[in-house]
Amino acid sequence: MIGKIAIGVACFAIAFVLASLVEYWVHRLMHKPYKLGERHRDHHRRNEGQGVIWEFFDYLKGTILIMGLLFFVSIEAGIGWFLGGLVYAAFSSYAHQLQHENPTKCFWMKMPVHYVHHKYGMWHHNFGLAVDWWDHVFGTYKLVDWLTEQELSQPERGYLELRWR
Repeated sequence: MIGKIAIGVACFAIAFVLASLVEYWVHRLMHKPYKLGERHRDHHRRNEGQGVIWEFFDYLKGTILIMGLLFFVSIEAGIGWFLGGLVYAAFSSYAHQLQHENPTKCFWMKMPVHYVHHKYGMWHHNFGLAVDWWDHVFGTYKLVDWLTEQELSQPERGYLELRWR
């Protein structure tokens, strides 16, 4: 029984980390002059998220088939893999919206990289959305003094006070 749980937990962790890597590279590719980036360039012009739920649906549309692959290996691996991808999609959707609306609440990063990416028009830096790991790994992390009067003067809001749909 413990071995089956360990398989599920390992697959969850691998899927979570791999999803963050895929997100990093897809975001990075969206900054190239490909068709993939057209919608993304509009996102930069508007500088707003779609809402947590719509962001989440976009993640699911792009990954639902991959999320089911490990069910062909075993039920434990499939459940862990599926939940790892699902939890990352939910976390990233939330983090993306939070960085657009309330970036000072991103306590798990030294600097909210996606917020900074937009604020300073960084087309070659800070591609992470929910995490900044891969920006560090691939040398695209660029630390800036982001906490200015603009951020400090925003009214205090809670972690859940943002656009959900």
